[in-house]
Parts: sequence; structure tokens; C-alpha cells
Amino acid sequence: MTYLFKGCKGEVTKKVSKNINFSQQTLEMKKQDDITIQLEDLSCLYEITKSLASSTDLKECLGAAMASIESMKAMENGTVTIINPTTGNLEIEIAHGINAEGRKRGKYQIGEGITGRVVASGEPVIVPHIADEPMFLNKTRARGDLSSQPRSFLCVPIREGKQVIGALSVDRIYKEGISNQADADLRFLTILSSLIAQTTLRIQTVNQEQEGLRVENLKLRRELSEKNKINDIQGNSSKMQEVYEMIHRVVDSNATVLLRGESGTGKTLVAKALHYNSKRAEKPFIVVNCSALPETLLESELFGHEKGAFTGATERKIGRFELAEGGTLFLDEIGEISHAVQVKLLNVVQERTFQRLGSGKSISCDVRLVAATNRDLESAVQNNTFREDLYYRLNVFPVYMPPLRERRTDILLLAEFFLDKYSTENNYSIKRISTPAIDMLIQYHWPGNVRELQNCMERAVLICDSDTIKGIHLPPTLQTSGSVNSNDNPLSLSASVENFEKDLIIEGLKKNRGNQTRTAKYLDTSLRIINYKIHQYAIDPKKFKINSK
Repeated sequence: MTYLFKGCKGEVTKKVSKNINFSQQTLEMKKQDDITIQLEDLSCLYEITKSLASSTDLKECLGAAMASIESMKAMENGTVTIINPTTGNLEIEIAHGINAEGRKRGKYQIGEGITGRVVASGEPVIVPHIADEPMFLNKTRARGDLSSQPRSFLCVPIREGKQVIGALSVDRIYKEGISNQADADLRFLTILSSLIAQTTLRIQTVNQEQEGLRVENLKLRRELSEKNKINDIQGNSSKMQEVYEMIHRVVDSNATVLLRGESGTGKTLVAKALHYNSKRAEKPFIVVNCSALPETLLESELFGHEKGAFTGATERKIGRFELAEGGTLFLDEIGEISHAVQVKLLNVVQERTFQRLGSGKSISCDVRLVAATNRDLESAVQNNTFREDLYYRLNVFPVYMPPLRERRTDILLLAEFFLDKYSTENNYSIKRISTPAIDMLIQYHWPGNVRELQNCMERAVLICDSDTIKGIHLPPTLQTSGSVNSNDNPLSLSASVENFEKDLIIEGLKKNRGNQTRTAKYLDTSLRIINYKIHQYAIDPKKFKINSK
């Protein structure tokens, strides 16, 4: 059967599927004089316009519009389909009366099915009986038995200027068959599609402006911070500046981040910084220590399980991937997981889907993954203890955390930070760290990194009985030969006494601006003894004349 196409440049004929009637769509339809609208149409458009203008949430206002045309125009299954700019496919933005599963299935390529044809051609379509039309794909499966009643399908393009950005479609049951009413409905939907296009453009513009303001605000906050410093992370060394730079480069992306470095270097703090400085900051931040759980429990902890999935599974458990939906999941000690868990984790990283234990249903997840390890994963891959494919999936954006011995200029900064923290927590009035104690802190090699320094300063605060942290307050492991003037036994009584004595003399010189006479009086000893001790410990009194207070 031959059907008629009409356009602004004249008329042409073309053979199409026998059950599709392409309605007239010309530029003249936009002229007010050529459009006859019934009173009920005006009333319906008025209600829809109020809905579209009253919200900045696209789904909310479109949902209200589709509800209005169902109640006032008897148009069912009102659906707005918009082109996804990322995939180029048509995806349902709102579908009144269609469940979430149906909306998820309702994806079309341009040119596919009736909706795809409308978007590709830019022309509206009426399908008199969708049960008889093979091009009607019914992907949403929302209509049940199509042959049970004579149901028609109307679809019009949504235009932004001359560009088609989507389609508006409805179901309609004409009890007396296709008539002039169908043409009137098509004109009504064409006007409605113009309102939807304007609303979509308005809301997208507002959202883009808000996102631009958010990004600009984050940018300004970073520029105002000291050398791009991240909150809760202490350090101004060149090594840490590189870490800050890497964080800022990846913070707003969805790329998987792999934190490398020795234990105690602050990988957890970086993971938190990546989350709380990102656009996911309002969503959950979930931490899983992979080395703390056995294989069976780790799998259940990550993916969850159904009731009865295994012995002891008395109820359904929601896994960490579901709990972290929309946010960040931090997998600490990722190098310790077993091969079985590695296989399942690989599927989640690749497909962003997983299954609960005891369930065959796939669950999609929108989670940003951050992993951390202190292991040499490259060697683990060579030894077949870590899957190579999972390694490359995780190692998208590696960030190396330097050990404390490679950032010695940060040791004093960190020590003072922990001093202030634990003094405040314990309501102590400790104001400073003595020079000999600083020397001991800087000379130590810190195998436990920042965590060891933190524990060291907490201990020093707890045992300090003055306003100054001195060498005797530091752990025995720091009492090295270099810090106690070449004594062979750092744990001996004489070494501790000499260190304490040197500390007292330096403190006296600082308070008395390097004046040895006043220092002797301050320490209740003679000038001769002070001079002897200064020479013994190689102390230079001159350097305290300006710097002391």
C-alpha cells in the first residue's frame, strides 16, 4: 500500500509498512492560524504548562505532564524518549504507567522501531493498530496482550531548533476507529512536544550552570588552600605536592584509583580525600579491609547474600557494593584477596554488575572504586598469586604514597600536628618540642611511617609532665647513638641521663637567649659546670641569642 509523505518542499510518495500512516508535518503547523485547538486541549495544556514551569527536576515535571494527558485526554503510557549524548541511543526519560524494568528495557537505536524512525525522519507517526504492526517492537512489555483491544500508537518528534533530540509517544484507544480525532491529537502532541523541548533545554541549562558553579567553587577552594593541600593530610614536601596534584587530577572522574605504598603512609586518608572532595561527597564512603576477613565472609561482605544461601544465612544481607551505591567503595589491602574473590571482583570492575550469593539476579551498581595495597602486585602477578587482568583493571590511575623517610621535611610538621591533636584531646598544655627531641625525630628512619610517628607523639604527650616534649619522652627505639652523642648502648641509663641533661641545658639557653651565666643560675648550678657540659655536648650557645624568646 502506498502512503503519502508531506513536507515543506512538496509531496513525494514512498512505500512503507502497510500499517503505518505518516501524518502531515509542515512548517505551517507552527502558525497559530492553522491550528484548531479544542477547549479541553487548552485546559490540558494550561495544567501541563504549570507543571513544566514549576519544577527544576526534569523527571518530576515530565511525569506530571504525562499524568495530565492520561487523566484529561485518555492518552495512556505517555513516554518521553531523549537521545543520550554519550551513547547516541534513545533512552526513556519518563514513562507514565511503565515500571522501572520496562523503562530500562526501553532503549532504541536511532531508526530502530517506530520511535527510532520518528527521531531519524523528524516526522510524526500514527500506528492505527499496534497489534498488526511488525515494526512496533514493544520493548517495554507494558501493554500485555496487544490483540485484546484496538490500541493505536501516536509518536511525534521533540525538536530543539532544527535538531531532533527525542520523541513523545502515547497510546490511544479510538472506539470509533481512526478519524479526524487522530489528526487533532497529533497536533496537540506536537504542541506539547515543543513545550517539552523548551522545558528540557531550560532545566539542562540550569543544571549545567549549577554544575559549572560547583566545579568553579571547588576550583577556587583548591586555589585558596595552601599549595593545593587536602584537608586532613599533612605535608608540604615535594613528594606530597606530587600526591596532591594526582588527587586533584582524578578526584572528579569515575576512574578506579590504586593507592600504592608501605603500611602507615596514609592511604586511607587519601581515599577519604578522593571521596569527600568529589561530586560523590554526599553519598556513602564504605571501607572494606580485605585482609581482615576470610574468603567466605569477604565474598558475602562485598556482594551480600540471600536467605539460605549457606549455613547460617538466616536472612538476606546487603553487601558493601550496594551500600556504597552512588558513592565510593575503598578496598584496603586488595592484594590479600583469594583467587575466587578476584574472579568475582573482576566482573564488578568490568561490568559494574554483581550477584548476591545464592541469587541468579544481576544487580547494577554505580560505585567509584579505590583500592590500596602495600604489596608488590607486579611480583604477585608473575607468581600467579594475583590475576593479571584484575591488576590492569585496578591499576587505571595509580597513586604512590611516599614513606616518611623520603619526606623528612614533613616530620616536624606531622609531629607538631599530632602534638596539638593529643594535647587537646587529653586537655594538656604542651606547647612545643625541644630541639634534641626534634633531632631524634628527624634522624630516625621510621619503618612504621606516619602511623608510627602518630603513636610516638601520643605516647610522648601522655607521659610528658611539662610544657615541652623532650627526648626522654620519646620511645626507646628513638634513643639511637646518633641522638645521644655516640653512646654505644641507646637503652643504657647513662645514655638516657646524658640525653636528659643536654635537653635541660638547651632549654635553659633558649629561655636565657644564649647567656650562660643566667642559664647556670636558671638551672641552679655553677657557670663552670655549664661551660663544661656545653663543651661536652658540642652545644653552640650563639645560635640561641636570636631565635630564643
